[in-house]
Amino acid sequence: MLFTPRLVLRVPEPGDFDAWAAFCADDDTMRFLGGPMTRADAWRDFSTRTGAWLTRGFSMFSVIERATGAWVGRIGPWQPEGWPGTEIGWGVARAFAGTGYATEAAAAAMDYAVDVLGWSHIIHTIDPDNLPSIRLAWRLGSTNGGRVTLPDPLSAFTVDAWGQSADDWRARQAAA
Repeated sequence: MLFTPRLVLRVPEPGDFDAWAAFCADDDTMRFLGGPMTRADAWRDFSTRTGAWLTRGFSMFSVIERATGAWVGRIGPWQPEGWPGTEIGWGVARAFAGTGYATEAAAAAMDYAVDVLGWSHIIHTIDPDNLPSIRLAWRLGSTNGGRVTLPDPLSAFTVDAWGQSADDWRARQAAA
């Protein structure tokens, strides 16, 4: 479990699923995350990401607002089979867009990836039209490393791999 001033990042729990499914059903939220999902598809997504904690030892966290206990989104390490690198990915529910929660949680997840998982390089796969995510990657200190291909069934999506080395992340954090 990770704590930031306003958030808790923890392994997803069964009680998170209704909020997760609502997040996955939202057209705007899912525009750059593969498109909206039915509740059944959201269940498979939830189960896949939760199961990755067992099979990989890491996965996206459920992000919880400390003040209210509300489910904010899913942010954290992600590297399914065939992925183009070790990724910190993010997605927040529409109600929490623009609050700075994504930046706060992504920074905590970057620290976790570097300090706990020992990753030497971190990417963020981002659609080139997804300006909010590009701005977040930039705020984290990442730069655009160019086009990458995701594994099937996501290979048709156009994404760039924004990223940085662990050394660059540590230097940025030390300077802050």
